Amino acid sequence: MEQSAPTLASLQAMIEMSDTINMEIFYWFCTGLMVIIHVGFLAYEMGASRLKNALASGVKNILAFAFMVPTFFFIGWWIYLSMYNGFVPDFEAGAAGLPWSENMGPNLSDNASGIFWGAFVLFAATTASIFSGAVIERIRMSSFLVLAVLLGSVVWILAASWGWHPTGWLTTEWGYHDFGAAGAVHMVAGFFALGVLLNLGARIGRFGPKGEVNTIVGHSVPMSMIGLMLIVVGFFGFLGGCIIYMPGAQWTSIFGNETTLSAISFNTLMAIAGGIIGAYVMTRQPFWMLSGAIAGIVASAPGLDLYYPPLAFLIAFIGGAVAPMVDKILSSRFKLDDPVGAFGVHGASGVVGLLMLGVFSGFPNVVEGAPNISFMGQLQSAVVMALVGFIPGYFVSLVLAKFGLLRVPPKAEMAGLDIVEVPLQAYPESVPAYNGKDDSGVSVGKTA
Repeated sequence: MEQSAPTLASLQAMIEMSDTINMEIFYWFCTGLMVIIHVGFLAYEMGASRLKNALASGVKNILAFAFMVPTFFFIGWWIYLSMYNGFVPDFEAGAAGLPWSENMGPNLSDNASGIFWGAFVLFAATTASIFSGAVIERIRMSSFLVLAVLLGSVVWILAASWGWHPTGWLTTEWGYHDFGAAGAVHMVAGFFALGVLLNLGARIGRFGPKGEVNTIVGHSVPMSMIGLMLIVVGFFGFLGGCIIYMPGAQWTSIFGNETTLSAISFNTLMAIAGGIIGAYVMTRQPFWMLSGAIAGIVASAPGLDLYYPPLAFLIAFIGGAVAPMVDKILSSRFKLDDPVGAFGVHGASGVVGLLMLGVFSGFPNVVEGAPNISFMGQLQSAVVMALVGFIPGYFVSLVLAKFGLLRVPPKAEMAGLDIVEVPLQAYPESVPAYNGKDDSGVSVGKTA
C-alpha cells in the first residue's frame, strides 16, 4: 500500500497535539506529587497527636480532602474565574466554571480545564491541611469540616482570584507578585487558623493555672518528621503547578514573566537548605528543622521565579528562623495553642516572603498596565491576604463556639478523640492508648 508524504499542515497539527498532550502530562504529575503533601500532613499530624487522638487527626485530613473536591467543583472554580475584580463577579468570565459548563467535564476539545482545576483543588486541600494541624486534639469533626470547606472552597480561592489570577486586582492595581502562593495559600490558611484558635482555646493541660506553658508531646516524633519530609517532596509538585506551560514557547509564571523549571529548581533547593539551617540555628530541634524547610520554601516562594539562588537561600534562612520565634511568642505571651506551629510556618513566613520580595523590589511586572513590584504593593497585599484569611476564620468559628459546636466537651477531650470521633484503635491492644490520667493528673479511667 502506497503511503503519501505528510503535508506541512498535518505535521503542524501533530506538533501542536504533542504540545497539548505534554502539557496535560506535566500537570497530571504535578497534581499527583501534590497529593504527597497530604500524605505528609496526615503523618505529621498523627505523629504530633497523643496516642488517644492519633486516628482522629488523620481522619480529619482524609475527610477534608474528600469534601474539598465536590465543593470546589460546584463553587470554587467559579469564584476563581469570576471574582478577580473584587466582590462583584464577572458572570461572563465565570461561566466556564459553572458545574454545567462544557469545560467542566469530558471534552475532547479541552485538554486544559480539568488539569488546571485538579491542581487548584489540591491547592485548596493544602489550605485545609495547614489549618487542620493547628486545631488537633480538641475540635469537633463536624465543625472542622465546615471550616475546612469554607477555607478551601471559598476563602483561599477568593484571595487567589484577587492576587493569583492573570488579571486579579491586586496585580493590576498594586503590582502584587507571588509566584509560589505564599500569600494566597499559606498566609490565608495561617491567618484563618489564627482566627479559629482565638475561639477554640488551648488543649486541656497546655497552660498551667499561673500561665506557665506545658509541653504536650505527640506520640511519634519520627512519624511527624517523615510527614514533614513528604510535604517537602510534595512541594515540587506544588511549585510545578504554579508554572504555566506554554506550548511552543518558554514557561511563564502566572504573572506572565518567563521562567524555567531550572530556575525554580535552583531556588527551591536553596530555600529548603536555608530554612532548615535558619530553624536549626534558632532551636537545634529536629522537628523545627523540617518545619523550617517548609517555612523557608514559603518565605522565598513569592520570588522563586526571580531570585538569584543565594538570595533565595538568605530569605529562606530568615523564614526558617522567624517561624519558631513567632510560635514561641504565640504560646508564651498570647497563650494560643498551635500544636504544629502552623501559623508560624505558614502565616508568619508568608508575611516574610511577601515583604522580602518588596524589599528586593525593582523587578518589572509584565501584566499590561500593572505597576512594577514594590514594597508598598507587597505590604498592602499582605494586609489583604491576612484579613481575607483571619476575618472569616474568626467570625464563623465564633458563631460555632457560641452554639457549643466548635469544641468537644472536656470529658471527651480527656478520653481522646479516637473514642469519640473514630470507632477504631490506632495501635494493637499491647500498646495502651491511655495511661488512666488526664492532662491535669486527674484519673478518668482506662479507655482502651
